[in-house]
Amino acid sequence: MLFDNVWGLFSNDLAIDLGTANTLIYARGHGIVSCEPSVVAVQMDGRGGKKVLAVGKDAKEMLGRTPASIAAIRPVKDGVIADFEICEAMLRYFITRAQPRRTLVKPRIVICVPFGITEVEKRAVRESAESAGAREVYLIEEPMAAAIGAGLPITEPSGNMIVDIGGGTTEVAIISLAGIVYSKSVRVGGDKMDQAIIQFMKRKYNLLVGERSAEMVKCTIGTAAPTEELMTMEVKGRDLVTGLPKTLEIDSDEIRTALQEPVNAILEAVRSALEKTPPEISADIVDKGIVLSGGGALLKNLDILLREETGLPVMIADDPLSSVVLGSGKALDEMNLLKQVAVS
Repeated sequence: MLFDNVWGLFSNDLAIDLGTANTLIYARGHGIVSCEPSVVAVQMDGRGGKKVLAVGKDAKEMLGRTPASIAAIRPVKDGVIADFEICEAMLRYFITRAQPRRTLVKPRIVICVPFGITEVEKRAVRESAESAGAREVYLIEEPMAAAIGAGLPITEPSGNMIVDIGGGTTEVAIISLAGIVYSKSVRVGGDKMDQAIIQFMKRKYNLLVGERSAEMVKCTIGTAAPTEELMTMEVKGRDLVTGLPKTLEIDSDEIRTALQEPVNAILEAVRSALEKTPPEISADIVDKGIVLSGGGALLKNLDILLREETGLPVMIADDPLSSVVLGSGKALDEMNLLKQVAVS
């Protein structure tokens, strides 16, 4: 134990929220040191080899704009690793960026994973981190990390409910005594919302828009419930009838209609979790309410819609985008808490 503490003095321990949309890194003693899109731009050679050209923000700029020989890849899909080799390259890049000074000791790394991932997927995450230079790897389930990051009293004998809406998955969890009493993970998140907008534009206007444009629409005028005033914005894309570039003006009511399906899937997951909650914990949730975290929590009026549908108080975490990485960072700082909440 003492030996471990001595190692800890020399290594830059990190907590990583390996998200479908963004990867955030927390360095012990420094806070959040990196927040970049989980995108890698790869050059393909004729022999099937891959050469990494750019990672993070630079690679995201290339999404949908690359020639045939270059592909912008998102190695994490629906919260799990889809491309092992590219994910390892991305992790290595982020870990190197987060550790500007070289140390002899490899870092201890905490990585967040979706609730209920398979043993094979856990092993893929562990091996990716070890190949990228980790000394020890701990895994924490995302809803647990989000609850710690949102400041919920997870070690107390009372129920806390967290809804973490990420890029690939939405995790709904009931937590008590540093354990997950019930959790439901649905593969609906920011990406599905973007796809819903793309399909809506195609169906209604015969306009093909890219992923980045759809995301911009969602962030600017996307709403889950009606707003007091109608918001509008211009969308550029390709007309599927003429094949020419075209600009359209759309409003927030149309986008609300487009987002109905993914938003309803999130509501259904919340309802399902509430139905399966033990009665004593239900009583705690009536008092404390539901806490929203993750990038999807920023969708306008989602908290209002959830409040109307469940009749419970709904709060948004102080920093929803960073809740998961802040929670895993807190666990990294407190070894006892980490041992309680880490998954084997």
